[in-house]
Amino acid sequence: MLDREVRLAGRVLSHPRYGQEPVRRHQGFHGEIQLYIQKQSVGEEQFESFKHFIDLGDIIGVSGKLFTTRAGELTVKIEGVTLLSKAIQPLPKEWYGIKDVETRLRQRYLDLILNDHVREVFVARSRIVSEIRKFLDARGFMEVENADDATVAGGAVAKPFVTHHEALNIDLFLRVAPELYLKRLLVGGFERVYEINRNFRNEGISRRHNPEFTMLEVYQAYGDYETMMDLAQGMIVSVAENVADSLLIKRADGQEIDLTPPWRRVTYRELVEERFGKNWFALTAADRKSQAMTMGLEFPPDVPDYEVTNALFEKMIEPTLMNPTFVTHLPSELVVLAKPNKEDPSVVDVFELIINGQEIAPAYSELNDPVLQRVRLLMQAKGTTRSSMRISCWRWNTACRPPAGMGMGIDRLVMMLTGAESIRDVILFPLLRPQT
Repeated sequence: MLDREVRLAGRVLSHPRYGQEPVRRHQGFHGEIQLYIQKQSVGEEQFESFKHFIDLGDIIGVSGKLFTTRAGELTVKIEGVTLLSKAIQPLPKEWYGIKDVETRLRQRYLDLILNDHVREVFVARSRIVSEIRKFLDARGFMEVENADDATVAGGAVAKPFVTHHEALNIDLFLRVAPELYLKRLLVGGFERVYEINRNFRNEGISRRHNPEFTMLEVYQAYGDYETMMDLAQGMIVSVAENVADSLLIKRADGQEIDLTPPWRRVTYRELVEERFGKNWFALTAADRKSQAMTMGLEFPPDVPDYEVTNALFEKMIEPTLMNPTFVTHLPSELVVLAKPNKEDPSVVDVFELIINGQEIAPAYSELNDPVLQRVRLLMQAKGTTRSSMRISCWRWNTACRPPAGMGMGIDRLVMMLTGAESIRDVILFPLLRPQT
């Protein structure tokens, strides 16, 4: 490899000078390398130009030979240099190791230039999405693309963004989920479909929530929630092995997440009783609400009873589940589009996959009884304390192959696999409040 002729292009990151011969750091997409130039190699004109007029941040092209310095550093001895793009505002020294979160997010291009670990996160994100596609394609799933806007704000219980179509003079909703279109494809005859898409929910912003986010949604005809468990476990294990090269993923706080299968499967009721006692579900609704309020939760006067327990689950149980856990058989009121369990119709055949203390993927055996589905959707729209969901009628009139469905948050999956602490650390350009 040494004494090999090379041609490189990239950005100048530093320019220490040793004696009369300048040495500079040169950054390309695949990393950094040191550049070294001598007057006798390039001539006086190019030497002086490189020494005095190539600044931090400039993009240059160089040709020369590789060698190793006494310190063991791989270096290019320059034989030719060309200025490809001039940085009018050179990178100031104070940018190195930039830490301020607001600055990093507002000027992500500088963040990518100056923080190697940030660039590595987004390279990993690209590889994660690529591996998901490979995994699903190899199992006969077909990737599709559907509309980002629709006349119905359906597919999930969420507050939509509203926009206006000038040519048709109608209001439209940015999709909160791709579900309705994907299920139409099941009706139309496609048996295994998936979409990796952008969803838009006009709700809160937090370390784990962003109003615009990326989601995988996948459907398999004649499958059930256990089919989706096997698919989710196999896919995440495969992605981790191919991208992170390990099933032990280290968090920012040093704690490890163990993705080694088989993953724990436990019912919602069992987890609640583990945390709040075996008699929790024997209490009256009023007593459950009262106890929840003593634990710091607040509720409106007419909150449904199932929302009380679920609020406690989300606040006090979910954040404790670090290793992969399939939480199964939730109350039917929480998942209105899932099939009732045959042994206990008060719960549904569903799971929430929780890793790293947050939900990564919900999935369920899809309800395809049109009468029961209509009843459930109407009850949800009328009684829930969450944002109401409009009801699309097409599924009530056309037979749909009994499918299993799963949604997986790509941003949260990337957070888990890269050790990122905030969802904004895995989104290249998150929306921020304009600076005044």
